[in-house]
Amino acid sequence: MAQEHHLAVTRTARYFQLGELSASTRQVWFVCHGYGQLAQYFIRHFAAVTAADPTLVVIAPEGLSRFYLQGTGGRVGATWMTREDRLTEIDDYVAYLNQLASSILAAVPTNAHVTVLGFSQGAATVSRWLARAAFRPARLILWAGAFPPDMDFTVASHLLQGLPVTLVCGDEDEFITPEDVEKQRAFLRQLGVEPLVIGFAGKHTLHPGVLQQLAAS
Repeated sequence: MAQEHHLAVTRTARYFQLGELSASTRQVWFVCHGYGQLAQYFIRHFAAVTAADPTLVVIAPEGLSRFYLQGTGGRVGATWMTREDRLTEIDDYVAYLNQLASSILAAVPTNAHVTVLGFSQGAATVSRWLARAAFRPARLILWAGAFPPDMDFTVASHLLQGLPVTLVCGDEDEFITPEDVEKQRAFLRQLGVEPLVIGFAGKHTLHPGVLQQLAAS
């Protein structure tokens, strides 16, 4: 029988940035895309937010695994993980995001307000990341996605203690029903969190008006 082994290697990760990091930076947003997206297109949704506030910087890391969305050519997307060797993939993206955050936060004032936003698959990604991160954000936004139910209860409770959590979802989302949102709210309550729930008229996408609202709050 074949034996499975793992070998840690160095590879190059890609991320995109809106705004300039400086001593004047007051807000940093780490935003993680959903399944099959690329960071360079995902980050465009935040352009109006940074344009309205030059002290706000958005950082959009890209999942380490890319693939053709259809067949063997054409559009390319990225994913944070699949079910195959999932624990190793989680370890890899957590290490990647920790290294990225360390680099970014070293370039801004220590009192900068940090928001972490995960969209769709990115919601579970940022939740798992923050459970093992070296910093604590000012808030967590789960947009059209969920906190992973398989996370250790003690770890999840510790992470979420005193952490403001916002759930955002469109009323016509193709993948998440209003019942799913309520289940997520109930699940977070079990972990000691009363999330803020924001809805909007729309599908499985980001909404510029809600992003502006979140940036101003």
